[in-house]
Amino acid sequence: MDIRIVKYLEKKAVKSSRQDFVKLGVSLLFMVGVMLYSSVVHSGGVNSLFLAVAALFGAYMALNIGANDVANNVGPAVGSRALTMGGAIVIAAVFEASGALIAGGDVVGTIKKGIIDPALFVDASQFIWAMTAALLAGGLWLNVATAVGAPVSTTHSIVGGVVGAGIAATGFAAVSWGTMGKIVASWVISPVLGGVIAALFLFTIKKTMIYQADKLTAMKKMVPLYVAVMGWAFVTYLMLKGVKHLVKVNFFSAAGIGLIAAVALFFIIKPMVARAASKLQNHREDVNKLFTVPLIFAAALLSFAHGANDVANAVGPLAGIADAVQTSVISSKASIPLWVMLVGAIGISLGLALYGPKLIRTVGSEITELDQVRAYSIAMAAAITVILASQLGLPVSSTHIAIGGVFGVGFLREFLYNTKDEELIRQERAQLKEDKRVLNALQAEKETLEAKVGKTEEEYERIVQLYKMIDKEEDQIRIDKKQLKRAEKIKYVKRDAIKKIVAAWIITVPAAAALSAMIFYVIRGIML
Repeated sequence: MDIRIVKYLEKKAVKSSRQDFVKLGVSLLFMVGVMLYSSVVHSGGVNSLFLAVAALFGAYMALNIGANDVANNVGPAVGSRALTMGGAIVIAAVFEASGALIAGGDVVGTIKKGIIDPALFVDASQFIWAMTAALLAGGLWLNVATAVGAPVSTTHSIVGGVVGAGIAATGFAAVSWGTMGKIVASWVISPVLGGVIAALFLFTIKKTMIYQADKLTAMKKMVPLYVAVMGWAFVTYLMLKGVKHLVKVNFFSAAGIGLIAAVALFFIIKPMVARAASKLQNHREDVNKLFTVPLIFAAALLSFAHGANDVANAVGPLAGIADAVQTSVISSKASIPLWVMLVGAIGISLGLALYGPKLIRTVGSEITELDQVRAYSIAMAAAITVILASQLGLPVSSTHIAIGGVFGVGFLREFLYNTKDEELIRQERAQLKEDKRVLNALQAEKETLEAKVGKTEEEYERIVQLYKMIDKEEDQIRIDKKQLKRAEKIKYVKRDAIKKIVAAWIITVPAAAALSAMIFYVIRGIML
């Protein structure tokens, strides 16, 4: 190998290692800082020591949420090139933290989703051990999932941690298996709903604009309408999920406010789109350009809603531990101290900045190729699915919805391609069938001649000729198979990515539960 290539690779490896050490150092500083703050503010007693340890684990959990879960909000925008990686990280970090601190609420369930009965814990110490184990287990599982590039549900990781620790502490009877059944149902409901809605939006956009001969006229007419629909969906979504702790509104009030915003947005956007379209050409790529700015707003709004809705849930066990330490009472609801919410908000932002790009790339480009129109469809699926599920009482995961949306647009592209080229596929299959028939005939003739006793010189020459013809026919069949495979199934969705992500989804709850139970037993063994 050329010495210059060796030096280049060594330099690149050193740079990568240095970056990894810096990331690890910043993460450790944050976690240790949180632990020291907690130990100073809440000093005295064994349980206070556990609060400091739990704060360390809570900070670790928050970092891992930022590294894994936030990618779903900005990944499609980055994959479609509506946002750069740096711009996406800044927007997501700011709006995640803002959502948590402004609209995150001041009270949270200490045990996520009511899956364990708090009354079954023997004392506050046992509860503290269980929630500490749940925090660490949830963070560890998210860390593993991020390392292998699998976006998983933070909620399911926390649920698994709480279930495992709860069973280890109080037995199987403590688990609300009906609630767990709903959570399991969300593994199917969330990605299917997200995929169907994203595919419907993409197909509608294709029919109304991309497949139109006069795309410019179609853009001027339809883009304001699509942006207005997005405005309605996101305002309704924010009212129901993002600012519910600040303003209590029912679905009809939220939808009404969203409709007013959508109408206003339509009349604001329409002249702007007309001016922008006048500078564009009648190409498919130009349709994408008009969805760039709406996608940036979608990434910001999804991040705000995620921060408001999920950060408090993620730090719920830590809030429960803090409450139990201060009151020596196990509560089903606990106030969230400002410092706990800051741990969640700052930790998620740091985790996103340090380790988020890997999962952002996975969601944005490693499952299927995205452009602005496809990313818009995924964002719409994320908002509308949550709205529908909230009203129907269906359990859904925002992570599963977003990834389901990515799958949906990819599979729609495969379907449209295959439908469009059915005639080509039939021709390729017929050609392959004919070439195989010819090959079989040649092989049969060769075998007959070779088996004959007392062959003539002409027959020997024919056998040699048949060998050459068979080799040529076999080469042609290999070409035919490649062409048929290419025509028959264009893999717009990478199957390896599907297998990896679905497998991670299925084992998230049991894996986090097993980790949590083991950690609980270790803690109890040390303390008793």
